[in-house]
Amino acid sequence: MIQPEFIQLYATASSQRGVFQVIADIAIENNIASSADEVVKGLQERESQSTTGFQDGFAIPHTQSEAITKPAIVIVRTETGIDWESFDDKPAFFFLSLLIPKEEAGTTHLQALSSLSRVLMDNHARQKFLDAQTNEELAELVEQAITSREDN
Repeated sequence: MIQPEFIQLYATASSQRGVFQVIADIAIENNIASSADEVVKGLQERESQSTTGFQDGFAIPHTQSEAITKPAIVIVRTETGIDWESFDDKPAFFFLSLLIPKEEAGTTHLQALSSLSRVLMDNHARQKFLDAQTNEELAELVEQAITSREDN
């Protein structure tokens, strides 16, 4: 679900829509989705239901769509914080986005979302994500976090 090429560590997006567009562009470049517009639309619709802003600068925007062809986690880290209506009212700058094909909604989606949420509640794990300097390092940390949670 996560590959180094699904990560952009120094995105210049300065708005929620901008972050969604970066996520959608990565999805198109990596054959995760067939329509950038549908990915952006799905992320916006989900966000309008309730915030995906977590805490300490993290958010987990996610969507299920027929335009998404394979499940993936796309990570975007912005250079500045973006108002995201997070639980702690702090701007978000680290986005772990779940993109799930419509037919896998409820299984892959919920398992990955649950794993990421649990990991982000762990201060040590969150700090490791923040300290990652390369796409490869971050992809490995996310993969470990998800697979170790699934094994428990």
